[in-house]
Amino acid sequence: MAPDKTPGRAAKQNTSKRGSASVKHRGPILLRRDRKAGTSTTDQRLLDQRGPTDWVHTDPWRVLRIQSEFVEGFGALAEVPRAVTVFGSARTGPDHPEYTAGRELGAALAEAGYAVITGGGPGVMEAANRGASESGGYSIGLGIELPFEQGLNEWVDLGINFRYFFARKTMFVKYSQAFICLPGGFGTLDELFEALTLVQTRKVTRFPIVLFGTQYWSGLLEWIKTTLVESGKISESDVELLHVTDSIEEAVRIVVESQHGVDAAELMGTEEEW
Repeated sequence: MAPDKTPGRAAKQNTSKRGSASVKHRGPILLRRDRKAGTSTTDQRLLDQRGPTDWVHTDPWRVLRIQSEFVEGFGALAEVPRAVTVFGSARTGPDHPEYTAGRELGAALAEAGYAVITGGGPGVMEAANRGASESGGYSIGLGIELPFEQGLNEWVDLGINFRYFFARKTMFVKYSQAFICLPGGFGTLDELFEALTLVQTRKVTRFPIVLFGTQYWSGLLEWIKTTLVESGKISESDVELLHVTDSIEEAVRIVVESQHGVDAAELMGTEEEW
């Protein structure tokens, strides 16, 4: 097993029982669920333009905290196997068909040899983590500090909580080979359009973006075609960056086929044992 690369921190080996299965937590697990919720978050304090003038003295030091988030994220995720990020609503209940789809998708990705990354929260995120974990795959959650504390869901094997959205979003893109978006709200749309921009501008390559749920996404796609394309704001070829499907098998196939020719080390990661 590769040594923990976080300075001054021993590798965490926490185990918990989920049924008969033993779950191993590795890397910097920062669970904030037991902390009292504050009235603001680190992001809010950074972006607040109406605050006192002492920001002149505090912002340079805040850069070190931002840097630490990147260092911690890179260190924890550097050796994970090839992964796919699944996005979707945190408000989706366990009895909803979209939760079932997320769980089945997580399982299918795990069976295809991919780790599953989510935002680590409830709803569709929990469903995808659960499906991956139940199928013996590697389940990763990248959480975010929010005014309403939700913590990481119980199906996460490796969890990291971030203070800043931009650091978290970097990890989603850097350590994923694809995004699959189930129905979701502003957070899902935020990640979707950032990924589209990165692919369109060729900041990332070999990066399929799959929209799961044709009925849910049809209105957005129609607006893209009839407003953005027809007004010349984007090219017709840009629409082809999106793959839309209702089939879990097709979603996984799109991801797999996009990775043909990638070397085995990138596929399996460099960790000796997961």
